Amino acid sequence: MDGKIAVFCSASNEIDPEYNKVARDFVRAASLRGYAIVSGGTVKGTMGQIDTELSECGGYHIGIVPRFMKDIAAPGLSEIHWTDTMAERQAMMRKGALAAVALPGGIGTLDEVIETLTQKKLGFYDGLIFVLDWNGFYRPLEALLDHYVETRMLEPRHRAMITFCRTIEEILEKTDNYRI
Repeated sequence: MDGKIAVFCSASNEIDPEYNKVARDFVRAASLRGYAIVSGGTVKGTMGQIDTELSECGGYHIGIVPRFMKDIAAPGLSEIHWTDTMAERQAMMRKGALAAVALPGGIGTLDEVIETLTQKKLGFYDGLIFVLDWNGFYRPLEALLDHYVETRMLEPRHRAMITFCRTIEEILEKTDNYRI
């Protein structure tokens, strides 16, 4: 393994299968490049899809699971780490990660990516932050952050800490260049 990538994604089983496919494609491509994937580590929604994909391609999957979710821990995890709270889970997912990647997801994913940006702004996270804007999913978030800059609620240097990418390859190329 050449490093870890933290992946934030949906826990819903009701989403469009297209989002699960792009998540599977992302973790397979990252795994084939030698990255370990860190996820929330449960069988729910896209997290479960990620576990299945990594098991199928021989990838290394680190799950960070709150103890209250122990009954839904993913079966294919290479490593499992337990936490007491969701906040501890987020912090442990980021720890030592070269990059944090938000795949299409719900309010939990939004919380994770904004918290990661806040931690980077404060100097507590030094990895990259990417948002995979698959088919425009995150355009409203990108516009909101730009609005924050325009209204001086967010400094341009802090806005530059989060990169919106349209393709998987763009994220992986930038991460590869960062780890060199």
